[in-house]
Amino acid sequence: MTPEEQKKALGMSVAQWQQVEDAQRTTATKLNWLRAGVLGANDGIVSVAGLVMGVAGATTARSSILVAGVAGLVSGALSMAAGEYVSVSTQRDSERAMLRKESTELATDPGGELAELTGLYEQKGLSHELAHRVAVELTAHDALAAHAEVELGIDMDEIANPWQAAGASMVSFSVGALVPLMFILFVPGTLRYVATVVAVGIALALTGIVSSRLGRSPSAAATIRNVLGGFVAMAVTYGIGRLVGVGLG
Repeated sequence: MTPEEQKKALGMSVAQWQQVEDAQRTTATKLNWLRAGVLGANDGIVSVAGLVMGVAGATTARSSILVAGVAGLVSGALSMAAGEYVSVSTQRDSERAMLRKESTELATDPGGELAELTGLYEQKGLSHELAHRVAVELTAHDALAAHAEVELGIDMDEIANPWQAAGASMVSFSVGALVPLMFILFVPGTLRYVATVVAVGIALALTGIVSSRLGRSPSAAATIRNVLGGFVAMAVTYGIGRLVGVGLG
């Protein structure tokens, strides 16, 4: 932090300063959820596109494609939800364990914990005077929340919710999966293959652009990789479907 920023911070109440920090964390959390949703939709597009194109390579029967597509959508969405639930549950259990440990340390050594919090704010660029003032006031307000945020990187108001994460993953995967499924089923004749490929390419381009923008990385390379990956998946599964269909015929 520059001397000018420190002067500005000293003139700002700790409560106001904390509000700014909270707003920044909330924005980061929302971006993370949005990025996860985009990636879930991307998985749904590629997974079901590959599946329905593979079945379409083996048979022209819409009933078979429908069954395979719906089964892929449901199983994929449930798999994503289950995986996210397990992952976030583990994260939540870890966060709770760290908070219990921190709570015990605050109860047994408050002076040492205050000095530790002061040092952590100094490492973030605050002067010793400002770091100590912030540490004292935040400790008086909510010591555990202050240590959780700076020392553990945990926002007490944003403890991981496994059910919420599972639901978001399931919905985003399903939305993405509907793109190839709808086109392969409802576009007539042989145009359905072209229409599905084009629709999937556009959808993957959009998810590639959004995810790269959220990650503040160059859009062109990420989008091209995303689209090419989807095309390769569809081409490979369609080819395998053709081979299997010929063998069964």
